[in-house]
Amino acid sequence: MNFVAVSSKGTWHPIMTSDTTIQSYWLNWKPTRNDDMEIQKQTSSSSLYLYEDETWKPCLKGIHPAWLLAFRVFAFIVLLVLLILTATTDGGSIFYYYTQWTFISVTIYFGLGCVLSMHGCYQYHKKASGDKVINVDGDSEQGIYDTPKLPQSSNPPSHHDKASQEHIVRQHAGIWGYMFQILFQINAGAVILTDCAFWFIIVPFLTIKDYNINLLTISMHTINAVFLLGDTALNSLQFPWFRIGYFCLWTVTYVIFQWIIHAIVKLWWPYTFLDLSSHYAPLCYFSMALLHIPCYGIFILIMKLKHNVLSTRFPDSYQYCGR
Repeated sequence: MNFVAVSSKGTWHPIMTSDTTIQSYWLNWKPTRNDDMEIQKQTSSSSLYLYEDETWKPCLKGIHPAWLLAFRVFAFIVLLVLLILTATTDGGSIFYYYTQWTFISVTIYFGLGCVLSMHGCYQYHKKASGDKVINVDGDSEQGIYDTPKLPQSSNPPSHHDKASQEHIVRQHAGIWGYMFQILFQINAGAVILTDCAFWFIIVPFLTIKDYNINLLTISMHTINAVFLLGDTALNSLQFPWFRIGYFCLWTVTYVIFQWIIHAIVKLWWPYTFLDLSSHYAPLCYFSMALLHIPCYGIFILIMKLKHNVLSTRFPDSYQYCGR
């Protein structure tokens, strides 16, 4: 096909293949059936969906959901007690700090996790009891009526059939399930950011100034990471890269909150790098924004390490939900 034409004036220009001013030109693209199947396949394998059981089911089949529930209840109680003690000791001013914002978020995460795990344990027990009743009824009926069984195929069900059955049974999570997942992805990056900043920047500076750090402060910057890593080792939640946006929005919300407070009330800045009067403020803000990438990336590596270890040591029991 010739796409170039030469005019009578000796100049050339591309040939107009179709009229671009009509509506059908912009609406005539239709994917083929194969394209539709490929799009559906990519969509089903994406990380946009969350199943209900991913919020309460452990990543290993041999672990009962009650163990994850017990861990979350214990973590929630400890975090709540620490939060109350800190607020009682230091007053309400502690809630100006990003660390306390993150600590509250982690506490809410475990509180919501307790509720979801309780619901999951109820569903798990209900399903197990139902299967047991069905099996007992089936055995008793077979003892009374010795009916012949229909011949079954000797071929085991294919992987596709198993996946189809599992897909039919599993239900998509509701709003609280997605909120729980968002909190997990926010806290993962925020805990790494606050604890690393405390131990590698603030503590050495305070040590030079001969400032004594009490046990409560140390616990606030340690126990949250311990509990979150423990829950990460047990849960079945996803952790894709693009969810870093939630982490960034969390920090942006905190910064905007500080700007609004300081625009209304003359108040000290909780962190010196937030002070806009400094000539280095743009550099400080830009540096803190860049820190979100390695902090979130560290947790990505932790999730990959978990996947590699558990899939190698427990290949038959590990349930990898990341898609």
